[in-house]
Amino acid sequence: MIRFENVSVTYDGEAAPTLKGVDLTVPEGELVLLVGPSGVGKSTLLGTVSGLVPHFTGGTLRGRVTVDGRDTRTHPPRELADLVGTVGQDPLAHFVTDTVEDELAYGMESLGLAPAVMRRRVEETLDLLGLAELRDRPIATLSGGQQQRVAIGSVLTPHPKVLVLDEPTSALDPSAAEDVLAVLQRLVHDLGTTVLLAEHRLERVVQYADQVLLLPEAVMGPPAEIMAVSPVHPPVVALGRIAGWDPLPLTVRDARRRAAPLRARLSDRAPAGPLPRTGAAPRTASKPAPPASEVRGPGGGAPGSGQGRGGGRFLFRRPGRGRADATAPGGPLVDVDRLAVRRGRVEALRQVSLHVAAGETVALMGRNGAGKSTLLGTLVGMVAPAAGTVRVAGLTPDATDPRALIRQVGLVPQEPRDLLYADTVAAECAAADADAHAPAGSCRALVSELLPGVADDTHPRDLSEGQRLALALAVVLTARPPLLLLDEPTRGLDYAAKARLVAHLRGLAAEGHAIVLATHDVELAAELAHRVVIIAGGEVVADGPTAEVVVSSPAFAPQVAKILAPQAWLTVEQVEEAL
Repeated sequence: MIRFENVSVTYDGEAAPTLKGVDLTVPEGELVLLVGPSGVGKSTLLGTVSGLVPHFTGGTLRGRVTVDGRDTRTHPPRELADLVGTVGQDPLAHFVTDTVEDELAYGMESLGLAPAVMRRRVEETLDLLGLAELRDRPIATLSGGQQQRVAIGSVLTPHPKVLVLDEPTSALDPSAAEDVLAVLQRLVHDLGTTVLLAEHRLERVVQYADQVLLLPEAVMGPPAEIMAVSPVHPPVVALGRIAGWDPLPLTVRDARRRAAPLRARLSDRAPAGPLPRTGAAPRTASKPAPPASEVRGPGGGAPGSGQGRGGGRFLFRRPGRGRADATAPGGPLVDVDRLAVRRGRVEALRQVSLHVAAGETVALMGRNGAGKSTLLGTLVGMVAPAAGTVRVAGLTPDATDPRALIRQVGLVPQEPRDLLYADTVAAECAAADADAHAPAGSCRALVSELLPGVADDTHPRDLSEGQRLALALAVVLTARPPLLLLDEPTRGLDYAAKARLVAHLRGLAAEGHAIVLATHDVELAAELAHRVVIIAGGEVVADGPTAEVVVSSPAFAPQVAKILAPQAWLTVEQVEEAL
């Protein structure tokens, strides 16, 4: 179905090719998973199949890519649209219409399908992806995960022979991800659809793959063989390597069948890792922290005139470096009490209470559209409460001048591009250093720490999704805000980059910074969070120490917890230390 003949791609201005010497064939009716570290060319390889590389991206493609006999060098994307369906890393860039139902129908309209066929396929896709309740909703009002499901649905309705998907589950909650992957597997098995899928969260997808393609080596083979040598692998494989299991398991079920001896070895040992802080705030309303005038950091002067970087981005960026101990001893840095938020006719949050102490890391989890991002928005004043109270470092966010608020709180939103506007990585980092009154090179050092190999002269829009996220994280972390809010902070990051991010955030928490992250990454929550708060339908349904909340949950438990249950092990790191 897809043939790569000695394919190399070099982008304009780059000395070395992003993709080099790919020579292989993808058979019809198989799901092929692309794996490899961030920035090795996975998105580029997918782009060569859809024709976006080089027709849209520019650069030079050497060799040849054919899809069902069509040469992508001579067939631009519009001439491949009936054959190849593509979903990129950014769902927002994919949308053409305003509402969910219209978006699902648009591709079929472009191909001239009959109205009756279009109606039937739209209904099928709404049901398959759990979008029926959202059919009339404006796309702009959906959560990031809901938008990702709509983008996937819009390429399923035309019934292409080939699906090209770049990080298709990165913004989905665990249950929604399983639903999407089950749909893809059904298309492969029942209709003979060929699927090329790039994904960093291998714990979700590797068991669905027929073959795995490892980059940059361009080696393709059965999942078990490739995982045995791959530098990026899911926790179940890492645990199998530590335990000496051969062959390596790819699923929790396979691992549990072999885990009895390992559980016996671990039975008399206690897991080490993030534990509830003894100084954590109580779960009831506490007295407010001192006013901001008493807690200004050493560099906490007012920012400039609001021009340039500050204008319109106060809530994402903090110009002065503040102390982490921004509240009175024992008082919560975040104090939310019986919060309610309405978005039009939708009650997004109701009766939500949340208290976060300095030095505490809290993970907000729940299905797409549960209200996690809305809650983060209230903490930076972007969303006003309809009822209840919200206080951050003694301030009421929606009633506080953003120039005062950003000295206490920094937000990395789901879309990193909202923070980035300079022409190069170097310029972005220099501006971040200046805004934070940090020593020159501080932001650049953070970028190199989180994701080495990002060149100074690269334009942010030319970075991969993971590289762009690393840059946005570095921009905000440079200011070292007392309260750090992260919305899906591991989208597009490989396991190595995520480990470096976890190490950095642990260091900040140890210094007294509070961290609240909204995430669907159960492995991240297990590694980093002291507490997990689960939100459903706008309400808090669970709030407690990470091990207590996630071990008993089939949806939010990490792989190690499922394999070694009922013992309370959460991460491979804990097991390795114990052994």
